[in-house]
Amino acid sequence: MRPIDIPMDRPLKLTDLTWTHVAALDKDTPVIIPVAALEQHGHHMPLFTDSMLTNEIITRVETSLCARVLIAPTMWLGNSHHHMDFPGTLSAEPRLYIDLLNNLLENFITHGFKRLILFNGHGGNDVPGKQAVFETRQKHRDRKDLLLLFSTYWNLEPEPWKGDVTIQQRVMGHACEWETSMMLRIAPHLVGDLSQTTDVPFGNPFEPASRGWIMQDRSEPGHVGDPRSATTEKGEVLFQSFTLAAVKLIERVIAWDGVSWEG
Repeated sequence: MRPIDIPMDRPLKLTDLTWTHVAALDKDTPVIIPVAALEQHGHHMPLFTDSMLTNEIITRVETSLCARVLIAPTMWLGNSHHHMDFPGTLSAEPRLYIDLLNNLLENFITHGFKRLILFNGHGGNDVPGKQAVFETRQKHRDRKDLLLLFSTYWNLEPEPWKGDVTIQQRVMGHACEWETSMMLRIAPHLVGDLSQTTDVPFGNPFEPASRGWIMQDRSEPGHVGDPRSATTEKGEVLFQSFTLAAVKLIERVIAWDGVSWEG
């Protein structure tokens, strides 16, 4: 049983609990490990954009799910080597980042937790994040009760524009209409003069092949997309869409029977 001093009407934040509280938690409680980045976001957006946006979605998820999930603090250091030509970007080497995520997963497995979600808010984390959950699962081949997931929030709801027909963009860019709108919603004082930005087209980098690239291959100012169409109202629609999709995923994890392939 949970200690009686754990409030059940508010989020379970790992940072706020004692070790005895954690020991008493139901180990089928899903653990959310937010991962993001600190990297350049063009001339008009702050370096901490990805982490700020991820934290806002996680805060909204917490409000919806309360004590049904355990929330770890956001891992702000990401795999951002493709942005290293821009001063201020901090990045972990790809192999180091995979090992870091593997170790975070192993920590929670050691403590008995079985349903772990790496909840991502930075595109550069996608490949190493998926590799991490793959590697950790192979290490525990004898376990049938582990559910290890890597999920990027904008992939959970790929058509958020359906909530606002004025949203022009159709995929996530970088410091783009979507990200800029969301930053206008939560921290407008950190967003620069959008009239001084330009449209940097997404282009077609030999798709459907996957091209190795650095940001200066694509964009001199450091953004991709057209931030000039961003608005606070669009930002709220995007947050609501991505949060709802995240809650739906976590509800599926909560409802998982502990053994099935599907969920």
